[in-house]
Amino acid sequence: MTDIISNPSSSVESIGSTSSIASSSAAAPLTSLQKSLPPDMEVINITKQFGNMVALDNVSLHLKPGTFHALLGENGAGKSTLVKCVMGFYHADHGDVLINKQSRNINSPRDAHQYGLGMVYQHFTSVPAMTVAENLVLSRFDKTNVINWKQERENLQNFMDTSPFQVPLDVPVAQLAAGQKQKLEIIKQLYLQVKILILDEPTSVLTPQEADEVLGLIREEVTANRLSVLMISHKFREITAFVDEVTVLRKGKLAGHGLVKDLSVKDMAQMMLGEAREPKQVEKTSFSDRIPVMEIQGIRANKDNGLEAVGGVDLTIHQGEIVGIAGVSGNGQRELVEVLAGQRPAIAGKILVNGEVYTATRKEMAKHQVFSLPEEPLKNACVPQMSVSENLALRTFDRPPQSKGLWLFLKTMRQMAEQLITTFKIKTPSPDTPIANLSGGNVQRAVLARELSEVNIKLLIAANPCFGLDFAAVEYIHGQIVDARNRGVAVLLVSEDLDELLKLADRIIVISEGKFTYESDIATANFAKIGESMAGH
Repeated sequence: MTDIISNPSSSVESIGSTSSIASSSAAAPLTSLQKSLPPDMEVINITKQFGNMVALDNVSLHLKPGTFHALLGENGAGKSTLVKCVMGFYHADHGDVLINKQSRNINSPRDAHQYGLGMVYQHFTSVPAMTVAENLVLSRFDKTNVINWKQERENLQNFMDTSPFQVPLDVPVAQLAAGQKQKLEIIKQLYLQVKILILDEPTSVLTPQEADEVLGLIREEVTANRLSVLMISHKFREITAFVDEVTVLRKGKLAGHGLVKDLSVKDMAQMMLGEAREPKQVEKTSFSDRIPVMEIQGIRANKDNGLEAVGGVDLTIHQGEIVGIAGVSGNGQRELVEVLAGQRPAIAGKILVNGEVYTATRKEMAKHQVFSLPEEPLKNACVPQMSVSENLALRTFDRPPQSKGLWLFLKTMRQMAEQLITTFKIKTPSPDTPIANLSGGNVQRAVLARELSEVNIKLLIAANPCFGLDFAAVEYIHGQIVDARNRGVAVLLVSEDLDELLKLADRIIVISEGKFTYESDIATANFAKIGESMAGH
């Protein structure tokens, strides 16, 4: 098929415009595909494996022309893998993609673009130091070596005048607000004249008002039969307001689909999470006294872009209790954990540990015996190029017997590391091996050994501690967390794996858009309410 924008001397027609814009290097003549309705797209029995993990198992989806379709599911359900197979980032092991009932060989985003497909990703792809205009020209697939900027500037302004989204052309992207940056990502696809727009969590960086504006304008394009949209989302509020049809994935398989007008939020939540699952029984010690260890009072924190991430939450964690925080990624749990670990400042509220104000300094963490199992341990808990021995000593290297004054006793440090390696069964060629050379499970075992080897540990903060690990590593880490709880340790367990929380937690709390929206003892938890709360309803 002819490249949509390969001819530098032709014209380009903007989405939603009836006029053509003369361009020296903007686009090729409109194909019959572009002049018609958005194409019909079918995904047929897509299967994709990564090693032994089946990410997608015979998943099918039908995006009808001129419709707004949502792809729904928990984290890890296979949503992003599916759309990346459609866009040519991944090559499916089995299955087919049909455009207008014809099988298409899509091996790259360039191939996808030839059939009118474009995608807006979770993370911004524009170059911050370049202007909006420069980023738009950069987004094209043509091979023009010489750019007539006077002509380009005129053409771009004409395009922007007819675009449903407005962003100033001459402003560097770095100076745009988050909402404007997201609009630019969509504008780039409209500029490329896509007919099928794939959106991966497009409102995760937006305020609710910005989200409604963006989705409302996209909905208008769909209603006018200028676009078809496939949107990955977990927010029922947005789905019920803007979407025509949903397809639901669960653990890599098709869990259900239907028209939004025929489905309740409860129906969609049940498809997303499956039938109510009973908490798995693990042996737990009973504690008669509920002694508070950590008290979180009105904590607020911002995201990196300045928008509020945590909206004034309150929580008390008691001795010998595992409190599980459930939620879809991006709802404030990462920022909350970073506040508790001293990696992000709170903008309001206070934290008490053992009745004393706590600001998560190294001195306070040692005094109150606060330890953590962070997400992405190589990034947040280790120094990758330092040895296993050195990483095991990060908590204690400045205390006897490993040091005295300015002196470090490396032999003692190595001996203690060897003991931990044996006790926690860390598979490493030697204590001197860089920790980055270990498998993910063994990196997490090393962090676990460092954090749980203290005798008097009082509080453990664990964030997705088993993400990406094999079954044996998961069972081991679960056992260590429960053992710590049974010794009287207060545990805050933040996880995107609901089964993990149902298995380990004594109490479960759902976080959505930075607020706690549901709380219950695990024995009396309402599974349907958990699902609805996780999806922001």
